[in-house]
Amino acid sequence: MKVLVTGHKGYIGTHLTELLKNEGIESTGVDIGLFDGCEWENTVKPDTELEMDFRDLTVDMLKGYDAIMHLAAISNDPMGELDPNITYDVNLHGTVALAKKAKEAGVPRFLFSGSCSVYGKGEKPDLDESANLNPVSAYAVSKVEVEKELHKLADDTFSPVILRNSTAYGHSPNLRIDLVVNNLLASAKSYGDIRIKSDGSPWRPLVHCRDIARAFIAFAKAPREIIHDQAVNIGANEENFQVRDVADKVQELMPDANIVYTGEVGEDPRNYRVKFDLLNKLLPDFNLSYSLGSGMEELNSKYIEHGFGKKDFEGDQFVRLRALGKSLSKLTKRQ
Repeated sequence: MKVLVTGHKGYIGTHLTELLKNEGIESTGVDIGLFDGCEWENTVKPDTELEMDFRDLTVDMLKGYDAIMHLAAISNDPMGELDPNITYDVNLHGTVALAKKAKEAGVPRFLFSGSCSVYGKGEKPDLDESANLNPVSAYAVSKVEVEKELHKLADDTFSPVILRNSTAYGHSPNLRIDLVVNNLLASAKSYGDIRIKSDGSPWRPLVHCRDIARAFIAFAKAPREIIHDQAVNIGANEENFQVRDVADKVQELMPDANIVYTGEVGEDPRNYRVKFDLLNKLLPDFNLSYSLGSGMEELNSKYIEHGFGKKDFEGDQFVRLRALGKSLSKLTKRQ
């Protein structure tokens, strides 16, 4: 098997590149390098590495691949709101153009990194893939619109699959702390306070970033007839938590830390508890390798190992929005 991975240097992509190597799958990585210098551990390189904007890939460059694993995106809600036009250009228009090129190039499978954030303000608990989508950010809207366009492209020769990933967390060689689990644990390490910016009531499905990478490989290997043109929630039913539950688990790891409700973001409109029965049905042999507890224990150990503290929490290295401000020109100054 030969695959192309966009965003291979990112939070999830660094895991995916390593796992592909372990599986003996030939990989080409495409990454513009928005977050170069943000790594805190060495990363595994793909067999071929292209430092370029995925939007500049040509049809000829895509020929010969068995699958494209498309991770590259403006990657969260605050970054999306920083400049919605860039978010739509990259996440929506760039992704649809890539999928069309892939289809023209004869790539049979296109795995898209979607998000459970498409459920936004969930209308009811335990949302499955048939639930109404209620995106509340530019990032989530872009994911919804891509899903629609990918379904239109699906046919006997081109098989798109949408992985609606739960909220990611956990250790990665290219760490992010602008994710709820990582952030709460990082604030406890830095200040002795577990700082919750909302009232703690919103639900989130959570999944370790390495398990998302494992899911991409599982879908790349799965028989076409099982997964063709599907949107699938990625996570596990028992891994739905309210934000305050996450804070409690942080306190179990750090009993001296205080839980503090800062209220700085007010009521969080994103509130969704999600079901993963379809994933279990389609890929019954796929199970998460991390629970929230084990993933947090590993991350805590890494924070200790690296001496993570206040300087790291307040710096640019691990917060994508801050780092992006220094490299935004890469998205607009294309060759």
